[in-house]
Amino acid sequence: MDIKGVAAIVTGASSGLGKATATWLAAQGAKVAIFDVNEDAGRATAAELDGIYVSVNVADDASVAAGLDAAEAAQGVARILVNCAGIAPAVKTVGKENAPHPLDVFARTVTVNLVGSFNMIAKFSARLAADEEVEGERGVIINTASVAAYDGQIGQAAYSASKGGVVGMTLPIARDLAQHKIRVMTIAPGIFLTPMLAAFPQHVQDALGAQVPHPSRLGRPEEYAQLVESIIRNPMLNGEVIRLDGAIRMAPR
Repeated sequence: MDIKGVAAIVTGASSGLGKATATWLAAQGAKVAIFDVNEDAGRATAAELDGIYVSVNVADDASVAAGLDAAEAAQGVARILVNCAGIAPAVKTVGKENAPHPLDVFARTVTVNLVGSFNMIAKFSARLAADEEVEGERGVIINTASVAAYDGQIGQAAYSASKGGVVGMTLPIARDLAQHKIRVMTIAPGIFLTPMLAAFPQHVQDALGAQVPHPSRLGRPEEYAQLVESIIRNPMLNGEVIRLDGAIRMAPR
């Protein structure tokens, strides 16, 4: 699929992997809509990219529907969706003083990361399914999982469960949407230099990067965005999860 002139939606695009993706797509000529709950950062990013910002809670039905309405009114029916919105709490199953993992934290993580991704997918693809084909396809959906879906570390039960769900739904959704000629892919990033990691001292960043076999460094957000572009442009990439991790396999901690 050609990217130039195509409307694209990126969730969680006010920072990190989402912002890098939105920036990369805009540089390829896409009309980018940023869906995020961080209004200040979202508006600033949209202004940088000559795109639009829409305040959207991906886990809320009405919010997503209204966001898609606003994006379509401004830029037309989107053919590209990249789901980057997510949260990553660190809580052990049994914590200090034998306290159980708070159920609300687990439920919120799964709701935002898994249910929110599915909510975006279902509503986005329902609109796109009614639109015309372009060069044999209608569009592409790219989700963000994590190597934690496979190698979850201590304190990542909720996060790993949510990302494992994203991995697990990739193929069946791709099969569901094949009749509408909409492709579905997932990227599972390893350790990337997101704002959270950038706040760590340099020696901590270096130690984390050294765990990666090759290249022995933290991933760069633009490398995630580069893979997004490759997926969009290659029509045979469908129904698969790609680990983008420098061959790392996470240790327990």
